Amino acid sequence: MPSIPAHAPRADQDDAAYLARLGDRVRAWRTAQGVTRKALALASGVSERYLAQLEGGEGNMSVLLLRRVAQAMSVPIAELIRERDATPRRARVALIGLRGAGKSTLGDKLAQGLGVPFVELDREVEQEAGAPLGEVFSMYGQDAFRRFERRALERMLKTRPRAVIAVGGSLVTDPESYRLLLEHCFCVWLKASPAEHMARVMAQGDLRPFRGRAAALDEIRKLLADRESLYARADAVLETSERPLRQSLAELRRALEKA
Repeated sequence: MPSIPAHAPRADQDDAAYLARLGDRVRAWRTAQGVTRKALALASGVSERYLAQLEGGEGNMSVLLLRRVAQAMSVPIAELIRERDATPRRARVALIGLRGAGKSTLGDKLAQGLGVPFVELDREVEQEAGAPLGEVFSMYGQDAFRRFERRALERMLKTRPRAVIAVGGSLVTDPESYRLLLEHCFCVWLKASPAEHMARVMAQGDLRPFRGRAAALDEIRKLLADRESLYARADAVLETSERPLRQSLAELRRALEKA
């Protein structure tokens, strides 16, 4: 009888990805419903520790416990344990890159052409926090901003099955949020030269976070260098330097067609 080849490393990766998707669905539901983990624990009879492990992609809980969680959520258990998301990943296009790459301009035009909503994630963060972006940083700090950002992303993924999303340039530095983005969206890195980034930001009259820095261009170079390996994880890369909007938009559409 022929032996069955072992594929343990791939199986382990698939299992981990499956548990991560399961945890994402539970956390996204809680966020959308405004239910705390403690409240869900009380309603389901499953401990907060188990729920935390489940949402973190680390909890391989029994079917009976998972059934309790699904019942407390009033969600069919089949919805939680399905293999893949019902929405194809390419139905959402996420544009990533440093400020000045053209995410808002190209994203708005692309969304109009596709007939889908255009979402600026930073505006969703402001809605989540109830304050302008600058105040979110000054009042709550970086860690709180990341939490607001993740909640906004989870809400958007739950409520926008089709969309073009312009993502804040630093989201890629948050492993959990970036994993969600890569898993649920077709990601395109809009890439430009440091000088072009700087020129576009100055043209917008917005020097955040470069205000008051004599070596602003050097800072942009450093940011790009530090994040290059993260941005490069995107599904596609589009160079926007010294290209008119029409050409960049056409190249972006071609990249999506290839997908």
